[in-house]
Amino acid sequence: MKIIIVGGVAGGATAAARIRRNDETAEILMIERGQYISFANCGLPYHISGIIEEREQLLVSSEPAFKARYRVDVRSQTEAIAIDRKAKTVRLRNLANNEEYDESYDKLLLSPGAEPIRPKLAGIDSPRIFGLRNIPDLDRIMAHLKEHQPRRAVVIGGGFIGIEVAENLHERGIFTTLVEAADQILTPLDYEMAAIVHAHMRDKNVELYLEDKVEQFEDRDDHTIVYLGSGRRLQADLVVLAIGVRPETTLARACGLELGATGGIRVNNHLQTSDPDIYAVGDAIEITQSISGKQMLIPLAGPANRQGRMAADNIIFGNMKSYRGTQGTAILKAFDLAAASTGLNEKQLNAAGIPYLSCITHSGSHASYYPGAKQISMKLLFTDKGQILGAQAVGADGADKRIDVIATAIHGNMTVEDLADFELAYAPPFGSAKDPVNIAGYVAGNILNQSHEMIDWRTLRNLLDSKDPDLQLIDVRTADEFSFGTIATARNINVNQLREHLDELDRDKPVILFCQIGLRGYLAYRILKQHGFTDVRNLSGGYKTYAWAVDKQANPDIFDYEDIKRRSPEEIEAERNGSCAVSAALIAPGSTGEVHSLNAVGLQCPGPIMKTYKAMEAMEAGELLEVTASDPAFGRDIRAWARKTGNDVLSVRVDKGLVIVLLRKNAAAPVAAATPSSEKDKLTLVVFSDDLDKVMASMIIANGALAMGKPVSLFFTFWGLDVIRRVDAPHLNKPMMDRMFSTMLPTDADHLNTISKMDMHGLGAKMIRKVMSDKGVESPGNLLHSLVEGGAQLIACQMSMDVMGIQKEELIDGVEIGGVAAFLGEAGESGTTLFI
Repeated sequence: MKIIIVGGVAGGATAAARIRRNDETAEILMIERGQYISFANCGLPYHISGIIEEREQLLVSSEPAFKARYRVDVRSQTEAIAIDRKAKTVRLRNLANNEEYDESYDKLLLSPGAEPIRPKLAGIDSPRIFGLRNIPDLDRIMAHLKEHQPRRAVVIGGGFIGIEVAENLHERGIFTTLVEAADQILTPLDYEMAAIVHAHMRDKNVELYLEDKVEQFEDRDDHTIVYLGSGRRLQADLVVLAIGVRPETTLARACGLELGATGGIRVNNHLQTSDPDIYAVGDAIEITQSISGKQMLIPLAGPANRQGRMAADNIIFGNMKSYRGTQGTAILKAFDLAAASTGLNEKQLNAAGIPYLSCITHSGSHASYYPGAKQISMKLLFTDKGQILGAQAVGADGADKRIDVIATAIHGNMTVEDLADFELAYAPPFGSAKDPVNIAGYVAGNILNQSHEMIDWRTLRNLLDSKDPDLQLIDVRTADEFSFGTIATARNINVNQLREHLDELDRDKPVILFCQIGLRGYLAYRILKQHGFTDVRNLSGGYKTYAWAVDKQANPDIFDYEDIKRRSPEEIEAERNGSCAVSAALIAPGSTGEVHSLNAVGLQCPGPIMKTYKAMEAMEAGELLEVTASDPAFGRDIRAWARKTGNDVLSVRVDKGLVIVLLRKNAAAPVAAATPSSEKDKLTLVVFSDDLDKVMASMIIANGALAMGKPVSLFFTFWGLDVIRRVDAPHLNKPMMDRMFSTMLPTDADHLNTISKMDMHGLGAKMIRKVMSDKGVESPGNLLHSLVEGGAQLIACQMSMDVMGIQKEELIDGVEIGGVAAFLGEAGESGTTLFI
């Protein structure tokens, strides 16, 4: 039997070796268009940084070695240009001399792979623009790096190759920008899971632009300009295109083989094409996704290898084996994180019309008391019968192990209850008695048996946007955690004191609970449900997931290209490693030269923050503290904490999954007479009106001043007192006239019911609220909350309170009571005073 194989690498080379092991008499001819018949294309990006030092390490087998071992007629640098199915011949072209000739076959195997997408954009033929698909592509990039020593790189595309290239350019010391047209990178992950990687890239000082497309390129003398759809222009000494790939189907299409709706070559479960003597494998074929049963393109090396082996067996022995489909298990090293997935994600399930449930958990990679435990965030998707549909895991350690366990469970048709029952290896350095896989199974099982109702972050955000007045949002973390950041409008009731506050909640109105990662929220859920609360849900993944998901995902324009250009590679490397930040801080004004270290590795939030707080309390002003934590959200949390405490965050870096923060303790702010410069910066507003438009103007001005670093005071008098009334004011025993005022007045900032012009008996205010909501303008309540959070001084006029019959207990927290003297004192220190 004579077998021709078109294409080497994963599918073709595997099939050739398997055929020879099956049949010593078969005549095997392997055609490869490139120079290299078998190379590790997944390893190409890691040679850019030098992690894989020698280029030859990427060559799996050479043409002479393959011929010697398997007695295969290997013809590299030879292109298959046509197939005559009737004559059963393939026309070949020798690329060295352009000679063309025909070869006959009994069976033909197509393994042409996929070709990179290269859009037709102006300037795309620039010598500074590269792809990375094979060894010659890599050689061109390496030559450019050696000859031109680029300082700035732009990577187009946030898929696997794009992330890997960006990481390795960054590791080489090149300032790197990643541009992705979608709203997230890594499409196998759902948005909130990809958000973890977004935050990690920002911590790594990689510039990230999402929802932005490349429109054109323009070469200048010493750099290339990348024009984006947003109007942004990026300078680059090197551009790498990693937009994606599409099946290479030129041969198949030309000879009339059937293609699937996805554009890949259609094959049956024996990997035969529409011609029974032609088989096809690898990235060029359309496969069946094993869970949904839908046809998809899944260009992965593992499936290509298995397909090559199976096709070889079917060619030699007849169609004895059937391909069960591709599950889509994949993993990526994204800097210090591993991002892994198996099965289907939410987007794919929705597209397939498959109903699903989901849960998110955050667990330690091993026992927390053993040093070095790092967080694994896991998302599990499943049916209401417990069938596992997919899973995702992101973490610095152990994500690979957990996703492989769940992938095996899916392959074996196991359920979420089986995950809970798995007996997995445990010792403190390697895992926990309750492994993250077990915990995911426990949570999913509780959802299925209806002992735990959950809400996802997106549904909660939409509920908050609707401003449902009946919604009771409860943060059950500690007061300290609450003060470091929470979800807007949430009320803080520590789960440990929840039973004592049950009467403060309405049992018949919806309650949404959340803690940091979900566990305490579950405990609070069980308490409320057993005390008669009817509509209770817990936030899946807790505040940690919510904060990641609603945070700004892409970088602002914070990087100074000219500064990057001036610095030497050694300076950039020193800053990236953190040594530059420590050295600079030691000699900076205000520093004493004392450096303390704090190890908070293995602690879950708020552990790192609390340990930091205690350590800083024991230090003197000017001393430095370097904190190492394994909580990936610590970099974000410590910035919020520092703003509230008045200390300085000098640097945040991430190294091998650990967040390393350098802090400087500042002396308490002195209480002294304001200097002329501070007087000039201060803003005082008198809020006299409760007209919605006037109140909005005052809030926007005040928040803008806070954002610019200006001290702000607001003096609320007469009708302006309505703005700072609390909606959940306690019932007070007041005189009849005072009660009448309370009944007629708006209950809080979000219920102001008049505007100064075109009020139309309250209709105008409703129209403005609708326009504000449509335009994404914050409500008065949210703006007021921002003022409180930002440290604005709120003063209520005592005389006006007496006239209006308003008592202090009816006002929001944080309001001071004052009179004319208080106002005049603030106005005297201000450069600007406004009366609204």
